[in-house]
Amino acid sequence: MYPKPFKKLIDHFASLPSVGPKMAERLVIHLFKQNPEKITDFAQTLTELKTGLRYCQKCFNLSENEICSICADPKRDRTVICVVEEPLDIFAIEKTRQFSGLYHALGGVLENLSAGSSLKITELQNRIKDGGISEVIIAMNPTTEGDATALYINRILKDYPVKVTRLARGLSTGGDIEYADELTLSSALNNRIKLN
Repeated sequence: MYPKPFKKLIDHFASLPSVGPKMAERLVIHLFKQNPEKITDFAQTLTELKTGLRYCQKCFNLSENEICSICADPKRDRTVICVVEEPLDIFAIEKTRQFSGLYHALGGVLENLSAGSSLKITELQNRIKDGGISEVIIAMNPTTEGDATALYINRILKDYPVKVTRLARGLSTGGDIEYADELTLSSALNNRIKLN
C-alpha cells in the first residue's frame, strides 16, 4: 500500500517509545513536506547522534567528550553522587538547580538479578572505593523496578563508609523523574531520606 521508503520510515518511527503507527505516519508525512535542506540536516543530525555523542567514562551521562561537562566542572561537590536510571534523569534534576554534586547513570533498572550485571553498579562501587564520596543519593523512579533497584544498591553499599539516601516521595508512584516538574524534583531532593 505504501511506497517502500515511506513504509520503512513508518516502521522506524513506530519502533520508538510512545510512537504508534498513526503517529509514525504523521511524522513521515510531515518530513516528506519539508524542503530538502531541512531533511538533509535532520538526517545528518541523526548520524551525529552516534558519531558525535558518547557516554561519559565516569558517570555514563551523555557527552560530546570522554568526560561530560558535569564531571569536568571543578565547582561540583565531589563528595556526593546522585544515582539515576538514565541520562534523561540527570537533565531533569539539573533543571532544578538544587543539586551541585556528581551523577552516576546506571543504564536502566534491575528487572531480575541477572539483569543487574548489565547495570553500571560495579562502576559505582569503584567510584566509591576510589574515596572521597560521603553520600550516595539513590534517585530511582518510584516504580516497582525502581524500588527493587534502590533496595539492591542500598544492600550492596551497606558495607561502604557512605551515607545512602533516597529521594523523598514527593514524586508520584509509577511516574518517571524525566517528566516531573522542577518544583516536585526540588522538594524530593531537599527532603530525601536516609536508607542505612
